[in-house]
Amino acid sequence: MTGQALLKNENTFSDIAGPVKFLEAALRLFRHQYDNNPVYRKWVDLLGVEPGNVQGLDGIPFLPVSFFRNHRVVSGPPAGNPLVFSSSGTTGTVPSKHYVADPALYEESFLRCFRIFYGEPSDYRILALLPGYLERPDSSLVYMVKKLIELSGHAESGFYLREHKKLIEVINGLQKEGSKVLLIGVSYALLDLCEHRPELGPGCTVMETGGMKGTRREMLKPELHAVLKEGLGVPEIHSEYGMTELLSQAYSK
Repeated sequence: MTGQALLKNENTFSDIAGPVKFLEAALRLFRHQYDNNPVYRKWVDLLGVEPGNVQGLDGIPFLPVSFFRNHRVVSGPPAGNPLVFSSSGTTGTVPSKHYVADPALYEESFLRCFRIFYGEPSDYRILALLPGYLERPDSSLVYMVKKLIELSGHAESGFYLREHKKLIEVINGLQKEGSKVLLIGVSYALLDLCEHRPELGPGCTVMETGGMKGTRREMLKPELHAVLKEGLGVPEIHSEYGMTELLSQAYSK
């Protein structure tokens, strides 16, 4: 059974309404992964866990993230030409790889999540400031944002590599028109934008995706958000969290 069948035909996710349904879906997916993912099955067996005895969330073994660097973690027979996402990693480390047999599954996941928190992408002019990531064709973040920009359907939506002045002009123009603007950027790129002292205002939703990637001093979220709010002239900073090894995102407003 494919992930798409679990997602749609069995309504694993769409029927979730409360803790009981969530537990049912989690246990079904756990057993699906055990039956169809050789790497995960071997890990569960080595831990001495009997799937049939697992009745709660705390009994489901979690696969170490490091396995995505050292193993081909796939469920079911290998796809002929899978979509492969790679992590950005750090100097001297082996990047994680996530093999996605069905790209529609990833799109369904991130679009449902985005709509829950923000509504339709077409409601926004979506501007992306993702240098470094944009230069990597195997970035799951770029794949997601590219799709959101496409569904936005507005001419102004798009990627801005390091065009800070042009980006500020576009945002200011859109705000004068009363358009809703979503600026999504990697942390260090938003800090670079702050150096131009824009006043983006409350009509622009700024979403940071984390990531200094060795370009700046690492900051805890409260400090980072305080600097961004002052530097960009906005009342709040939103956050998106995702990683190569997952096919979902978390948002904080």
